[in-house]
Amino acid sequence: MSPTAAQGRLAARIAALVVVVVFLQAGVVSEVPVFGVSIELTPLLAAFIGLLCGSTWGAVAGFCIGLFVDFSLLQTLGISSLLFTLIGFWSGRLRELRDPQSPFTPLAVGTVAAAIALVGFSVIEFLLGVDAPVSFMLLRQIVLGVIVDAIVALPFWVLVRRALRGSLPEDPRRRRSRRAYSTGGLSPLSRA
Repeated sequence: MSPTAAQGRLAARIAALVVVVVFLQAGVVSEVPVFGVSIELTPLLAAFIGLLCGSTWGAVAGFCIGLFVDFSLLQTLGISSLLFTLIGFWSGRLRELRDPQSPFTPLAVGTVAAAIALVGFSVIEFLLGVDAPVSFMLLRQIVLGVIVDAIVALPFWVLVRRALRGSLPEDPRRRRSRRAYSTGGLSPLSRA
């Protein structure tokens, strides 16, 4: 399969996943509170797309998810897009720079993504002058939201990975190791 066809297939799967998750978030998940807060699947989706596909796909998907969320919830345009773009990009950079093979990586990435989304949204709304009380209840909501999203992170990771399986890009570290092995290890220039 050509690289353009593979990228088109990946883009189609990501687009379908984004539409399904945003509609599920807006219509079903947000209506069922857990410990008094709703589960936020959208920052987890941006983070996991970045973790599976890289920084470019993560940033683009995060922007699209955020814009779609803002349009569907009729809230200030751009806040969710900014936060989810950052979440998707940095999750993708983690994939590109480190070896995220630990089974706890999705849990850690999901927890950080939820914290960035909840704290960032609150701070930006406060800076924009939205009249909302800043109190202990807000801190309680943020902490509970991060905990609930951390609990949901691993099962949601499995679902996102299954939905994108078969069209995920090849890991760049594996390509380098195969290339080094096929050339006999080190370059003649690096032996000196």
